[in-house]
Amino acid sequence: MDVRNEIARRIFGRRRRRRERLALAAAMGVGAGAMYFLDPGRGARRRAMVRDRSVHGLHRTADVVDKAMRDLQYRTHGLLAETRALFRHEAVTDDILVQRVRSRMGRAVSHPHAVEVGAKGGQVTLRGLILAGEVKDLLSSVERVPGVSAVVNQLAVHTRDDAVPSLQGERRAGPPLAARWSPLTRVALGVLGGLLLASGLSRRNRAGVALASAGAALLVRDVADRPLRRVLGIGAGMCGVDVHKTLTVRAPIREVFGLFTEVESFPRFMAHVKEVRRTGEGRYHWVAAGPAGLPVSWDSEISELVPEKVLAWRSLPGPGVQNAGIARFEEGPDGGTRVDIQMSYNPPAGAVGHLLASLFGADPKHAMDQDFVRFQSLLEQGKTTANGEEVRRADLSSRSSRSW
Repeated sequence: MDVRNEIARRIFGRRRRRRERLALAAAMGVGAGAMYFLDPGRGARRRAMVRDRSVHGLHRTADVVDKAMRDLQYRTHGLLAETRALFRHEAVTDDILVQRVRSRMGRAVSHPHAVEVGAKGGQVTLRGLILAGEVKDLLSSVERVPGVSAVVNQLAVHTRDDAVPSLQGERRAGPPLAARWSPLTRVALGVLGGLLLASGLSRRNRAGVALASAGAALLVRDVADRPLRRVLGIGAGMCGVDVHKTLTVRAPIREVFGLFTEVESFPRFMAHVKEVRRTGEGRYHWVAAGPAGLPVSWDSEISELVPEKVLAWRSLPGPGVQNAGIARFEEGPDGGTRVDIQMSYNPPAGAVGHLLASLFGADPKHAMDQDFVRFQSLLEQGKTTANGEEVRRADLSSRSSRSW
């Protein structure tokens, strides 16, 4: 009996200590949150920012639900139309058949513009370029199009896209769990994730933990609307968060490209960039302000450089923020310059870390927007204000060293 009592006492003691540790952690979290939001100097701004973000989130949720209802309506009409087509044989013109095929093939291949479609008397001919892994899906999709009696495959198949410009760029096709979900799918799986999470939390066993974990993962994936590995930043490489920005600068393309390549002067007018140091031919070491003002660093190299046209870069393997991007420069009709910038980066904790950072006012995208405003001002007005001081274009040119 004494042994049983001792075992029970130890078990209950461990449970009590575990509850005490959880209570202590919760109290510390509440205290830290209170200090953050009740700060006399910045507390009001922080509370307003969280409130605005929450309202924005509610509006986005309502928008997704509205799109899901319209998506359901369209899918129902489409299903009824396809069902009627099974029992009714109607003549289909070649032009309509081509449009049907092009509409269907957009879900099967990543670069539909590289495939040419022809039709004659129900026979569809496919020509052009395609990746090897997409041929089977494309042929299967086209064969199921109403009105298609035969498919002639004249496609040029490529195993890689390295030397084929038409097959490069963003890939929209792929498995459902690796792509963006439709509004109806998001609502349905979001509800399923919430039910799994609630069911798991109501159980106090391993099955409950598994259900809650699956539900939480499904909810996070649904809210972010991107692959889970990109949301968490695990194995996502450089593709955690995508940024696409286009700006028009009223300055000659030579001057715009020149300032964009004076990377060692970026800390002078870009608030989030703290240091850029040349480490070799086309290589630089970067230090930037991360969440809570903590510095983050990485090394990068130039992957493509065409003067006054294209500049592409990528981070080198190693610790730090993995990122890659490309900037394209185009001369405008009025003598100005159009700059199109696309980049991807993988912040700590992936898109979740980016979301939390933006919720508390440390949004990298917002910081980059402000930096590009100063970039424009330097070129159009010859000066700007950064870090509380005035910066002039002439000073940057005289101090900058070799560019990319």
